[in-house]
Amino acid sequence: MKILRYPSAAAEKKLKSIIDRNIEFRKTDIQMVTRMLNDVKRNGDSALIRYSRQYDAPHMRIEEIAVTPQEMTAAGKKVDRAFLRALNRATVQIEGFHRQQLPRSWIDTRRPGTLLGQMVNPVDAAGIYVPGGKGGATPLVSSVLMGAIPAKIAGVPRVVMATPPMPSGEVAPHLLVAAKKVGVDAVYKVGSAWAVGALAYGTQTIPKVNVIVGPGNIFVTLAKKIVAGTVGIDMIAGPSEILVIADGTAHAEFTAADLLSQAEHDPLAAAVLVTDSAELAQTVQTAVERQLESLPRADIARQSLAAFGAILVVENLDTAIQLANDIAPEHLELQVANPMDAALRLRNAGAIFLGHYTPEPVGDYMAGPNHVLPTAGTARFSSALSVDHFMKKTSLIQYSSAAFRREAADIICLAAVEGLGAHAHAIQVRLSKPSIDKG
Repeated sequence: MKILRYPSAAAEKKLKSIIDRNIEFRKTDIQMVTRMLNDVKRNGDSALIRYSRQYDAPHMRIEEIAVTPQEMTAAGKKVDRAFLRALNRATVQIEGFHRQQLPRSWIDTRRPGTLLGQMVNPVDAAGIYVPGGKGGATPLVSSVLMGAIPAKIAGVPRVVMATPPMPSGEVAPHLLVAAKKVGVDAVYKVGSAWAVGALAYGTQTIPKVNVIVGPGNIFVTLAKKIVAGTVGIDMIAGPSEILVIADGTAHAEFTAADLLSQAEHDPLAAAVLVTDSAELAQTVQTAVERQLESLPRADIARQSLAAFGAILVVENLDTAIQLANDIAPEHLELQVANPMDAALRLRNAGAIFLGHYTPEPVGDYMAGPNHVLPTAGTARFSSALSVDHFMKKTSLIQYSSAAFRREAADIICLAAVEGLGAHAHAIQVRLSKPSIDKG
């Protein structure tokens, strides 16, 4: 990782390359995914099986798409107690956080003769997409929890999960145990763009849903982008990113490890340290190189750091905080003496991690807040996946005859300004008739 003084032309150029990086869709990818989605829409299960055999499980059959109760039971016998203990703790803590997000319905009658309000209801069905992870070898259990738990807390009657099968046609047992733990109603062995199509349009085996959430590769992301509007989605997420603000109290080994925890995700991931300590910058640079040597995904991390990694040395923490607000990172760590003071001055971040013992992986797996976060600067205007993504709000409006007559002239005036005569007439026709209110 290069150390750059900020502000400087070199630092500005590096930051621009990081900020401007985003997920890009090639024309050929758009055409292929659109073709797959249309195929699923027209041909249902037969399209799913064709793509599954081609890309995931060569011997997959239509009757095997839905995971059976027997498979769920068998999965429970294949995981160890340590996993179950970790799963239980994570589930309790993620549920506890998301319960605080539940919105409420309300009614207001303060204006005489009017009733105004809002009804909050869950969607009828939600689909959670969970990547298989290296053909099922690295099951992304946390994606099950982060997608299904807020949906269940929202009260969604039907929560289903789609995940690509392993070459054997099975689903990793850890995923099935997690799905059962959080109350997923059905699990389907389908992946990539065709899974998104199945959830959005429905097939003979997979009923359509109202909302699709969850991470995935570029084809999953592109498919979600295309079906958005037919169904709700969580977000169009780009590559992972972390910004660490650190002062002289930070431990270089901690900081280096946290930067690498994101750099190992993807060659497009971004890892940036901003510090007011030139000494820390040097020791972190050395620690990163040393820790890279023992990382299983060192090649990926090196590519990421070379393209989108940087250590910026600033005059003071005020400058660091302003930079963070401009970048609006997905993950923002505050490894400083007074993290809460700094946090209160931050406006734009997906999630903020306070203090030296709150590394980003704590949020990925265990703390409670959702780890599906806005990327690529979208934290300036969007938020983490939450209970709200699975709920819809309906307005309630009721006027008495007296309240209607009190405001009628103003409504007619505004309708006339907009040139909408029928709108004005809907008001005028009531003014010309006796009141039919009862009581």
